[in-house]
Amino acid sequence: MRPVGAWIMGIYADRKGRKSGLALSVSLMCAGSLLIAVAPTYESAGLIAPALLVLARLMQGLSVGGEYGASATYLSEMAGKRRRGFFSSFQYVTLIGGQLLAIGVLLVLQSALSEAALDAWGWRIPFAIGAALAIVVFWIRRGLAETESFTKAKDSGAPQSGMLTLFRQHPREAFAVMMMTAGGTLAFYAFSIYMQKFLVNTSGFDRETASRINGATLFLFMIFQPVAGALSDRIGRKPLLIGFGVLGVLGTYPLFATLETTRDPLSAFLLVLGALTIVTGYTSINAVVKAEMFPAHIRALGVALPYALANTIFGGTAEYVALSFKDAGWERGFYWYVTVMIAISLIFYVRMKDTGTSKIIED
Repeated sequence: MRPVGAWIMGIYADRKGRKSGLALSVSLMCAGSLLIAVAPTYESAGLIAPALLVLARLMQGLSVGGEYGASATYLSEMAGKRRRGFFSSFQYVTLIGGQLLAIGVLLVLQSALSEAALDAWGWRIPFAIGAALAIVVFWIRRGLAETESFTKAKDSGAPQSGMLTLFRQHPREAFAVMMMTAGGTLAFYAFSIYMQKFLVNTSGFDRETASRINGATLFLFMIFQPVAGALSDRIGRKPLLIGFGVLGVLGTYPLFATLETTRDPLSAFLLVLGALTIVTGYTSINAVVKAEMFPAHIRALGVALPYALANTIFGGTAEYVALSFKDAGWERGFYWYVTVMIAISLIFYVRMKDTGTSKIIED
């Protein structure tokens, strides 16, 4: 549903405003999470129960698909030219913060509840917390000011945002966003989302130790984002992307291969932290780079849809591909897969113009 959400919500944010797009996105997430938290069991409601869960997941998919484009566009447009990289980096700060909160809630629930209680009703608690937090975020977003870029585009009579407008007028930029995203999002999923399972299934750590390693590295990874974003405001976006590409190509296989055999938690922590430091070259500025490629009237859709397509194809399937290689007896095939995709993205990083000098976003 992410590409569908990116398409619908991207157009909505381009036509109705970034503020409206952000409010609608968090409303859908709130409704979906709340529905899961209070959904009846199959024993009490029959087929209605799974139908409600499917509906809730569809709502969440639409929300996640549209959130990226609206938030990336809003942050990039609200920041001045000299601080755009810094402020837009907070998109990943909040994303990683959400992951850390989820890990924290999981650890608390695992220590406070029995496995039977977790299976019976405890699993609903994170969704209830998510719904409550979404209400707070909705209240905050209602008070946001609309961006000047959107207001000017609306008043100027620019063409309306839409799929045909995007692919007819900006096909090269849309394709570039997909290819730039492919290696970056795959590396992010591989070294953050999938890493906890890798540490348990391959490295041999117990789940609690793996969670602590993952949580500690993600916390530092979160702190790195604004630092790298601010650096891009000084030296440009391109050096960071090329740095990620080169180090990712050279380091992905050795990092994974070494993690296979390490049994020391500190060594594993340092290896994962090294990998995430490399990935920071992409995550910290990927939002602003894409926003700087499109004019205001098509920006939210231009950022959201190509990203969602690449994220679904390469990021969303990362764990499945990794486990498929493992089941086939060639786990290291996944390391090569990640390396090759980063190399393909690197080609686009080298060939692209540095968007940090772009004047397409109004100051």
